[in-house]
Amino acid sequence: MSFQDRLHQAFAAPLVLDRNLVLRSDGPLPARQLQTSQAFTEKWKKYESSDEKERLFQFQRDWYLRLYGFETEAALAQFLASKDVILDAGCGLGFKAAWFAQLAPHALVIGMDLSDSAIQAAHTYPEVQNLFFIQGDIADTGLRDTSVAYVSCDQVIMHTEDPAATFTELARVTRRDGEFACYFYAKKALPRELLDEHFRSLCMTMERPALWALSEQLTELGRRLSALDVSFDCPDIPALGIVGGRQDVQRFVYWNFLKCFWNEQLGVENSVLVNFDWYSPSNASRFSEQ
Repeated sequence: MSFQDRLHQAFAAPLVLDRNLVLRSDGPLPARQLQTSQAFTEKWKKYESSDEKERLFQFQRDWYLRLYGFETEAALAQFLASKDVILDAGCGLGFKAAWFAQLAPHALVIGMDLSDSAIQAAHTYPEVQNLFFIQGDIADTGLRDTSVAYVSCDQVIMHTEDPAATFTELARVTRRDGEFACYFYAKKALPRELLDEHFRSLCMTMERPALWALSEQLTELGRRLSALDVSFDCPDIPALGIVGGRQDVQRFVYWNFLKCFWNEQLGVENSVLVNFDWYSPSNASRFSEQ
């Protein structure tokens, strides 16, 4: 059976394919979800001509291995060897979906994203025979019950309209003997949570140039704090959710007060995009471990 036939078999309703892109005609989105989708569409379009794109991709691949407990890329490939259908739920530019497809050439790999990045991804990876992209809502995948052996929803679920419903949907499509890997935003110290809400509300009314300027300013703040290279002993402050211990000043501000991301390995452009990614989407839920 061809990969295209397997793709059609995985979905409950007929699909319209344009090479490796599934064309869907979903209904109108809720306002906050529409704004979130537009924010990510703008973010990912920045990477079309970025010199730092591959640097981000490698950083994310290394981070993925550490986060989900794979010591090496070979260990991930071994894990995927038994997975015949893989879903990258919230695939962005599709680099992780393409990575899965490379590591598991026997598997049907589906990348799904609500933003226009799914179209961008399909144009980037047209030659990967086992890889297909869908511009669609991961909270309503259209996949059959228990049709996927491995679902990866990495850094995405908190941007959906109802993360609990999205979690239920992705669990529905996962086989009983399959696996579902999910990363979500954790609640941080109370001052940071309050400031995040303020900034996110403010950003919904800001024009795009002002929002990019804010992201650049926060990146520069993070860079300057990091350049201080100063650590101190912070006391526990349970009432504010601040955890004590030896802390770098930039990380202390970052975790407890203000998102001012900076990573020298990623570079300036990628760091700006991380800050934009945080404040621009109106849907960005945070959760406790429980």
